[in-house]
Amino acid sequence: MTREQRTVLAVAVLASFVSFLDGTVVTVALPAIARDLGGGLSTQQWVVDAYLVTLGAFILVAGSLSDVLGRVVVVRIGLIGFGITSIAIAAAPTAGFLIVARALQGIAGALLVPSSLALITSTFRGPAQARAIGIWTGATTVAMIAGPLIGGVFVDTLSWRLVFLVNVLPIAATMWLLTHLGRREQRRPGARVDIVGALLCAMGLGGGVFALIEQPNLGWASYVIWMPGAIGAAAFAGFLVRQRLARDPMMPLDLFRARNFWAGNLATALVYAALSLNGFVVSVYLQQGAGFPATLAGLASLPSTVLMIALSSRMGALAGRFGPRLFMTLGPLVMAAGSLLLLRVGDEVDYWTQVLPGIVVFGLGLTATISPLTAAVLGAIDTERSGIASAVNNAVSRVAGLLAIAGISAVVGGSLDLPGFHRAAIVVAALMLLGAAASFLGIRNRPSAALASR
Repeated sequence: MTREQRTVLAVAVLASFVSFLDGTVVTVALPAIARDLGGGLSTQQWVVDAYLVTLGAFILVAGSLSDVLGRVVVVRIGLIGFGITSIAIAAAPTAGFLIVARALQGIAGALLVPSSLALITSTFRGPAQARAIGIWTGATTVAMIAGPLIGGVFVDTLSWRLVFLVNVLPIAATMWLLTHLGRREQRRPGARVDIVGALLCAMGLGGGVFALIEQPNLGWASYVIWMPGAIGAAAFAGFLVRQRLARDPMMPLDLFRARNFWAGNLATALVYAALSLNGFVVSVYLQQGAGFPATLAGLASLPSTVLMIALSSRMGALAGRFGPRLFMTLGPLVMAAGSLLLLRVGDEVDYWTQVLPGIVVFGLGLTATISPLTAAVLGAIDTERSGIASAVNNAVSRVAGLLAIAGISAVVGGSLDLPGFHRAAIVVAALMLLGAAASFLGIRNRPSAALASR
């Protein structure tokens, strides 16, 4: 690995780490936020989903922006915006202010992930690319899993507000590395940003999520619920039509002609919906239902973090050698088994016998899945379109998580008690089984030479 490749990989990992960490570190802080600023389950959902709505909508714009402005420029803008909004969230005087700031932070976060991953796919080739993606995936997934632990320590020992400032050091380190990245920007001549498409996408996601989160309070018969839902559905349909007709679409539908791309994104949607639902429910229930302090609730995910650190790079290399299909099929099956093991959780929660076995099994399946999944999706698309391809795949994963969290009330029955926790575990397992089926039936392994040439 050359010096430039090492620097590119470090920038990609740190920039994405910031976005992923902040997306998950908040989960364990939700009960403390609700106690301090007021609000019940719907407020907790909005603190998470306000970020995911704008992240999911504008991550596609980021893919186009990286083609127009260059990937390094977009990463730098995203880092600055993320830092400013993090400070605003930490100082939030009300729940409404915090939710708005989280939405703005989602826009900044959207600029980081696809551009950083595109840096990898445009710098590495063949097996080296698969290994680099494995390292990137391991580091960013560790951020997703370690976030609750870091958040728990801050909530219990300091303040939930400081949870949102933990990204200051990674932001500073990434900005410093960017000044030492001696590479020419790669821009696509004639590329444009589809602003109309972005607005339609944001309206579509926002309307649907509002209806899902607030309907337990007002009911589907209320015009305050069905009208935003209908507007959201119409806007999202308009977004798809726009992408079909636009000269320079932010989500080119022709990408989905590649079998591994559409099958991989289908698997992504199912697996990441399950991951988001599982992460939210386990973290919140262990605090509000089982009475764990925030730090212990965060520590619950530590075994998965260790497994990701130890094995992600190896899994990426194995997927590059043997193909992703096997890993993408068996991984979700193992995660489904891990989720079903959580059905052993009872009224008196014992972490070692009731929670830990499921967490370990789930972590093994997660480690086997994520790197091969990312490599399969991006390996299906030509390198020069890697920016938009990674943006689409990340948008799919964020929107899947967004909808899963928005629908939590329907899954748990409006209250996250023990029966609701068990229902959520069953739904997570079902989504994972569907993800395994999508991978087995849809993914095709490519010969290594063909993969290296893409």
